[in-house]
Amino acid sequence: MLDPVLRRLKDRILDPVARALPGVSPTLLTVVGLLLGLASAYAAWRGLFMPALALWLANRTLDGLDGAVARMHGKVSDLGGYLDLVTDFVVYASVPAALALRPGADPTLAAAAVLLLAAFYVNTVSWTVAAALLEKRAPFPDGPRESTSVAIPEGLISGGETILFYGLFFLLPRQQVPLFHLMAALTALTVVQRALWAIRTFGDDMA
Repeated sequence: MLDPVLRRLKDRILDPVARALPGVSPTLLTVVGLLLGLASAYAAWRGLFMPALALWLANRTLDGLDGAVARMHGKVSDLGGYLDLVTDFVVYASVPAALALRPGADPTLAAAAVLLLAAFYVNTVSWTVAAALLEKRAPFPDGPRESTSVAIPEGLISGGETILFYGLFFLLPRQQVPLFHLMAALTALTVVQRALWAIRTFGDDMA
């Protein structure tokens, strides 16, 4: 929901930086971003929430910068897009798991984390299958493709909302259980939203 607005803001901020990095490998940025994301998860497990937040924001910045560098300097590749998405989801899974496994964490946080990660799992299937099917259809049903490696249908919970919620996990540690539940519920609604979108978009294939 926030991604179209945030994408334009991200481009205005990161494109000048990307323009100044012609010799930098996008894959290197992806790997460094992954390490920062895992460091954020480790800091979260240690209960160091402000460092975890800073590392999380650094991870998200490099996640935007690697694609900007690739597009700006003609280094776009399928492998780069693949690694970008895989490393994203490694970090997305690591942070809630680290918070739930943190020594001294609320005992109910583990169940909330399982619920959240289960919602992530189903939601990931809902958009990756849709993205694969969209690749068979050109032009795309919803108009021109965005500047991402695969065509991803927009949803209630996407990249921008994930940045927001994870930030709140760190800023409001005593509210992590209700925040996990809220994000899981909104992610489940996103699955329903994308299922309805898929019925409208791909329904003409049914006999």
